[in-house]
Amino acid sequence: MTLDRRHFLGLGGAAAIAAGLAPVLAARGGPAAAAPSFPYTLSDAQWRERLSPEQYGVLRREGTERPYSSPLNDEHRNGTYACAGCARQLFSSSAKFDSGTGWPSFWQPLAGAVGETSDRSFGMTRVAVHCANCGGHLGHVFDDGPRPTGLRYCMNGVAMTFTPQG
Repeated sequence: MTLDRRHFLGLGGAAAIAAGLAPVLAARGGPAAAAPSFPYTLSDAQWRERLSPEQYGVLRREGTERPYSSPLNDEHRNGTYACAGCARQLFSSSAKFDSGTGWPSFWQPLAGAVGETSDRSFGMTRVAVHCANCGGHLGHVFDDGPRPTGLRYCMNGVAMTFTPQG
C-alpha cells in the first residue's frame, strides 16, 4: 500500500486526535468501572423518596451545598454526626473544628465510617469522601487540617444529621 499525502495527513490527524483524547480518558479513569457495592442499598426511586431534593443532590449525585448554608456548620454541642442517607455514624463532635470554609469540618472520621475515591471533576484532582455503608457522597478531604492528623474532612452538612450526646 502506498501512502500519498492525503493518507499521511489523515493518519496524522487521527493520531493527533487520539493523543488529545488520551489525557481526557485518563482523567476519567478510562473505561467505566463497575459501580462499587455497599452494605446498604436502595433503588434510585427509593433514595428520591427517602431524601430531600438537597440531600439527594449531594448524597446521590455528588453535589455540593452552598458554603455557610448548613446549621451543622455552627453546631457546637457534644454528639455524633451520621449519614443522612443511612444513619451510619460518621464523625464525633470531638474531631470537629472551625475551618473557616463554610462547611462542617473534622480532622478524623470514626473508624471504618467513610471511604475515599479520586475526584477529577472541575479540572482538578481531589479526594472525595463517601459513607462506607451506603456510598453517599459526603464531601472531600484535604491535607491542610489541624493536628493530630493534619487532615480536613470538609463535609456537606445536608449529607449528615446530628445527635446530641446526653
